[in-house]
Amino acid sequence: MKYMLMMNTMKAGAGIPNWSQEDFQSHIAFMLGLNQDLQKSGEFVLAEGLSFPDQARLVRAGADGLPVTDGVFPESKEFLAGFWIVDVATPERAYSIAARISAAPGLDGAPLNMPVEVRPILSGPPPDMV
Repeated sequence: MKYMLMMNTMKAGAGIPNWSQEDFQSHIAFMLGLNQDLQKSGEFVLAEGLSFPDQARLVRAGADGLPVTDGVFPESKEFLAGFWIVDVATPERAYSIAARISAAPGLDGAPLNMPVEVRPILSGPPPDMV
């Protein structure tokens, strides 16, 4: 079954932008190693990092159907920093991968223990709703 693992991290202006180059490189090396391990095990589907919240916009359709944008929301305590899509045999395996992501190194190599939301990906609408 496929799962989306969503890495939430500290609000913009804190954390990663203020890290030393060595801490940042260690963090990226960890993430690349994780992706390589998931590729070798056949569980990797996709992983992407996202821009910081100051580049995000909420978009809604206006009355005329044209896009209306809103944002930036710097008051958010956390933001979605990136995600993985994995294809694993059990929910427990998805949780195990999420825990590994959560422990990614931060300042001076200390584990970040950041929250990672794990959600099953539906292959379609539930049969009783079609």
